[in-house]
Amino acid sequence: MPPKLKLRVHVALMSTVTRVLRALGLREPVITARKRLSRARRRRAEARGSDRLSRPALHDMERKLDAAIDREGGFFVEAGANDGFTQSNTYWLERFRGWRGILVEPMPTYHADCRAERPEAILVNAALVPEATPGETVRMHFGDLMSSLDGAHGDGTAERDWVQPGLVLGWRDPYVADVPARTLSGILDEHAAAEVDLLSLDIEGFEPQALRGLDLDRHAPRWIVVESHDLEDGRRAIEDVIGDRYVLHSQVSPLDLLYRRSDVS
Repeated sequence: MPPKLKLRVHVALMSTVTRVLRALGLREPVITARKRLSRARRRRAEARGSDRLSRPALHDMERKLDAAIDREGGFFVEAGANDGFTQSNTYWLERFRGWRGILVEPMPTYHADCRAERPEAILVNAALVPEATPGETVRMHFGDLMSSLDGAHGDGTAERDWVQPGLVLGWRDPYVADVPARTLSGILDEHAAAEVDLLSLDIEGFEPQALRGLDLDRHAPRWIVVESHDLEDGRRAIEDVIGDRYVLHSQVSPLDLLYRRSDVS
């Protein structure tokens, strides 16, 4: 079967399964049970020293980040944390290199999962913005791994189109939520964070704006890995913010760029 046809068949089958589970009131219990079983199996492997189940980042990015940074006990900030495991760039670093840090995730769907997956990390329930005042909120459109800030991609129709691929299998339903708006530097100040060794940004096209909320005179991470859906215009927008403080180290995935602070060897 051709790969594209195989994918369409898989999507159609899973969509049917999730519709049936939802109709029977079993979808949420199944999601919870699958996550719990997966977590237990992974933790048993980790207790044996195996990381076979503990590399969730796409395109082998844990290995690439570890090779570039090569640091025990570092400090991370990961924005777009989702459930704390799925596609996480920092999970392996925490479990196998002794890193600690901050997870930023705006969508309430995943707060309990984050706490279960990453009990030693600081969880911040917020959306990153260029500037914020106390008590300010912003509207988010839920799309699982494709959740997006209202207006980031155009009008409401554009946002619905953006998040739809993240919901195509039917495990989750779309919704909108008003969530706290925070700046990166505001979060780092609140938690008296030490120097950030790695900032990982995957927030669906809003990365340059989030970076504008980082006071680089006080909080310049040693390394930044940032998703850019448009590698030409997106890279330009990112580098307009970080300027000559950073140099491009490498492209670590089809969509992710790794920057090194210029004074870091």
